[in-house]
Amino acid sequence: MHHFEYGSNGSMSAEGVDLERIAEAVGTPTYVYSEATIRRHFAVYDEAFSGHPHLICYAVKANTNASILRILAEMGAGADIVSEGELFRALRAGIPADRIVFSGVGKTAREMAVALDAGILAFNVESEPELHLLAEVARERRRTAHVSLRVNPDVDAKTHPYISTGLRESKFGIPIGDARRIAAMAKDMASLDVVGVDCHIGSQLTSLAPIMEALDSVLALVDALAVDGHHIREIDLGGGLGIPYDAKKANPPLPRELGAGVIERFRGRSERIILEPGRVIVGNAGVLLTRVLFVKQTPDRTFVVVDAAMNDLMRPALYQAHHEILPIRRVRQVGGVARPVEVSVASADAPAAESARAVESVGLHESLEPRDPQDLQEPKDPQDLQEPKDPQDPQDPQDPQDPQELLHVVDVVGPICESSDAFARQRALPKVEPGDLLGIMSAGAYGFSMASTYNSRPRAAEVLVRGEAFHVIRDRESLEALVASESFAPWLNEGGAA
Repeated sequence: MHHFEYGSNGSMSAEGVDLERIAEAVGTPTYVYSEATIRRHFAVYDEAFSGHPHLICYAVKANTNASILRILAEMGAGADIVSEGELFRALRAGIPADRIVFSGVGKTAREMAVALDAGILAFNVESEPELHLLAEVARERRRTAHVSLRVNPDVDAKTHPYISTGLRESKFGIPIGDARRIAAMAKDMASLDVVGVDCHIGSQLTSLAPIMEALDSVLALVDALAVDGHHIREIDLGGGLGIPYDAKKANPPLPRELGAGVIERFRGRSERIILEPGRVIVGNAGVLLTRVLFVKQTPDRTFVVVDAAMNDLMRPALYQAHHEILPIRRVRQVGGVARPVEVSVASADAPAAESARAVESVGLHESLEPRDPQDLQEPKDPQDLQEPKDPQDPQDPQDPQDPQELLHVVDVVGPICESSDAFARQRALPKVEPGDLLGIMSAGAYGFSMASTYNSRPRAAEVLVRGEAFHVIRDRESLEALVASESFAPWLNEGGAA
């Protein structure tokens, strides 16, 4: 579930805070995160593995903000890091070093040394050359490096090729057929201790089958390593469980379904399970607020130009990723009467009749728990009870022929000088006008953390909501900050041209 809902006034709120209020106070584009959603998602994921000793190491790369990390540290999370910078962030936020695992194919000697000195839980070693370098660095520092061999099981994760990491041609991991040889090599290195096996086959996974196939291969390897005299204490299954970005597609598996399948295979085993979720914790906990600048008509297309751009949210340009886009205000004044604006989940490739009218999609992102009878027993926040009004309700004064409530097929684009700077192409949306606020949903993961200053655009602000309070947890970048680390070469004239 998530805590972005339309209220009785027709405006979307994050928990108890109207998103229009945040936009007025902070400006746009702005990322808004719901603390309640983050806490809920972590708790659900943790509970899914409660039947076996385990450690949840949040994938820091998904969202690196200090407040997000502090929330997860308070909940007992560890961290999956891929750089010295992420180690610095995790420790600064209060995540204990002995709950941190270090992944990535290109760790430097400096990064290894800093992580060794910090006392991290384990290095997920991804190649034979890395193993040798780690042994050398550990020996020089008179420390023992705990090693978890990341293996590549050659399993197709059935996801976007850019985020598929478990195939033979991938740069990630040691081919699983070489793992016993490399483990034997590590056993002879006094500065190394092989404590685990790690496997991560990709991100945004929508089926359990590849995960279970990879796990079966890993368990067989662990058993073989035991025969070879290794004492494997931890099995790291990585992360990658997907979230529902697109209402027209089937929802990914739930954490409790993943947990049930994994724990069944660990029955009778003593190894601790380590998991590295990122997207599934924070993805649906964030919305990117953006304001409409212009509506541009051409003979072939209608372009809705917004003030957010691909430098703020790279996923659509990089992965052709789908994000639902919703109007923040669902009510407009038409002829002096407040009328609801319908919310679209349809695209231009849907049948014309479906694209002509909207389908309500406010509950689209309730990814971690289905609506079943057990949910009805849980205490409900008053916000959760503010259900959106049915457009077909006979008490609703909506005129079905009102042109403001018809859908329009548009491209939602940003201001950057790249044709790839688009958040949606040929998407059916309610009519929007300059000044309207839109919410780009499911933007909590790989949003700000992948942002850049391309076109010398300052990066967006970030806001955290708790109940009826909100706080700016990262200021909007200033123009001065854009150039703060730059300097003029001393041979250049101070005033420009001579």
